[in-house]
Amino acid sequence: QVQLVESGGGLVQPGGSLVLSCAASGVLTSIYLMRWYRQAPGKQRELVAQISSGGATNYAEFVKGRFTISRDNGWNTVYLRMNSLKPEDTAVYYCNAAHPEGTDWGQGTQVTVSS
Repeated sequence: QVQLVESGGGLVQPGGSLVLSCAASGVLTSIYLMRWYRQAPGKQRELVAQISSGGATNYAEFVKGRFTISRDNGWNTVYLRMNSLKPEDTAVYYCNAAHPEGTDWGQGTQVTVSS
């Protein structure tokens, strides 16, 4: 089992940047994929970005070129750098870890993009 804690959310103006962090603890060696999801009010949770144990990354079309997912050498921390933020990026952002026993979620961090 993996415990995840997100941080770094907050209020930012349109066009601004934020870096979200996801601190992981527990049995990290079994993780093969880490993902960032987001959920806006009244909408379904959607996948934003993912990174594999081999370092391969994938992004949703709506964040390509603006967001970057990365991690440290292990799985201790996964980051989501968000540039050129738009009001429609406002949501709670969640970290998710996939391993052979299933998936684990963090509690989420709120990102609000507003002038």
